[in-house]
Amino acid sequence: MKVYIAGKLRDKEELEQLNQVDEMCKSIGLDTFLPHRDVGLAESIKDVDKIFKGDIRDGFKDVKLVIALLDGFHVGAGTAWELGYAYAKGIPAIGLKTDESLEDSFEYLSAILLGSMPIVTSLQELRQKLLFFKENNRFN
Repeated sequence: MKVYIAGKLRDKEELEQLNQVDEMCKSIGLDTFLPHRDVGLAESIKDVDKIFKGDIRDGFKDVKLVIALLDGFHVGAGTAWELGYAYAKGIPAIGLKTDESLEDSFEYLSAILLGSMPIVTSLQELRQKLLFFKENNRFN
């Protein structure tokens, strides 16, 4: 099963968290698509077509689940777009928010994001959800 891992990737901590999720997914037998690893980073406006084709047109092929990292003061624009795209295509998503409670982040996560997917607060909880999803093709 192919999992698309979405999240901000402009600083070392964000990249490390993406890589941790990737390793955890692989450890339970999931194939992963990690945009910065599999396509690269956009360094300038010249990279837009390459990134869009690689991340969206190619990256979403055969994806069965999106994992979205939601830490920080705001969700990245790319992550929000990827979540909306997945939702429109009927691909389930799960959010990971480890830096504060959902109640404390309600104002900037929005009811739309909160209502569109289950959100977990630790890698351990994510692992449990993924194992259940892998076995049942659903979250509950």
